[in-house]
Amino acid sequence: MRYTISEAAQKCSLSAHVLRYYEKEGVLPAVHRSKGGIRYYTEEDLETLGLICCLKKTGMQLSEIKAFVLLGGKDERSLKERCEILRRQKENVERQIEELKQSYDKVSRKLEHYTRLLENFASADQN
Repeated sequence: MRYTISEAAQKCSLSAHVLRYYEKEGVLPAVHRSKGGIRYYTEEDLETLGLICCLKKTGMQLSEIKAFVLLGGKDERSLKERCEILRRQKENVERQIEELKQSYDKVSRKLEHYTRLLENFASADQN
């Protein structure tokens, strides 16, 4: 199936501007064009865009994502490199999750503390 730039942008929750930027920067290489020069996107392009968005959410830099996408071959060397990049990013995400868990725990403790203080004020006002 073929998607216009606006359809692809909507499906990926991105703007058309971002899609054009990704193309210009080589993050999304080889975007197809009609004979009239109009961009169109395939299911495979949408899958790649989904991965790009996922990697961005994990904090991977656009330059790293570009390098990953450009490794797109299916030979043993490029597959090994892609696996290594994803392994490192997975470790980064695991560290982020642990840091967020620690922050979540601290915020929860502080919320409980301030809630108790607030309840004490409410009790004192009633007496």
